[in-house]
Amino acid sequence: MLTVMLAVVLSAGFIVAGMVSAAVVQTFTLSVAHNAAVTDQTGKVTTENIDVNGHGHAGYELSGDSARHPKCTQANSCLQFWPALKVGSSRSLQKQTPIRGKLGTWRRDGFIQVTLNGRPLYTFSHDHRAHAAAGEGIMSFNGTWHVLLGPATSSVHGTPTTTSPASSTTTTSSTSSTTTTTRCLYPPCY
Repeated sequence: MLTVMLAVVLSAGFIVAGMVSAAVVQTFTLSVAHNAAVTDQTGKVTTENIDVNGHGHAGYELSGDSARHPKCTQANSCLQFWPALKVGSSRSLQKQTPIRGKLGTWRRDGFIQVTLNGRPLYTFSHDHRAHAAAGEGIMSFNGTWHVLLGPATSSVHGTPTTTSPASSTTTTSSTSSTTTTTRCLYPPCY
């Protein structure tokens, strides 16, 4: 009898421990990556403070996108290139103190997406390094993608600390001008 009770108590302890660890895994934390490399679509690289998820991936929002009028959906293949920032439950949201705005959630397409000030948040499938953003200014899916700027950053297009232009220069006999090309990596482009 004592052996059976001990087995039940130990089993219950393992179940509770497993539930606690599962809850911890489900926590979503939005934090700030200081001095992150942000590359815009002209190739200019700036050093910015950006908002990142727990894996260090930059957070983005799409201009004009909202829970009421989503532009980035599974139906138009947007979520393939711009994965939604997902969370297991709205109770598991956390943010560092310097993050501006209110975190929330939006239940859609069978998952719960994180929002900031009511705007859905995404990552970029081509951001291959933590604490770096390569999707700033991409125009696709009827909007423009913008990295979430952290505190003490006024603009992604501020004074760059490093430049790596990807623009071409066209020269004529009397004047010189620089032509920049905006890349549209994924349709629909505008």
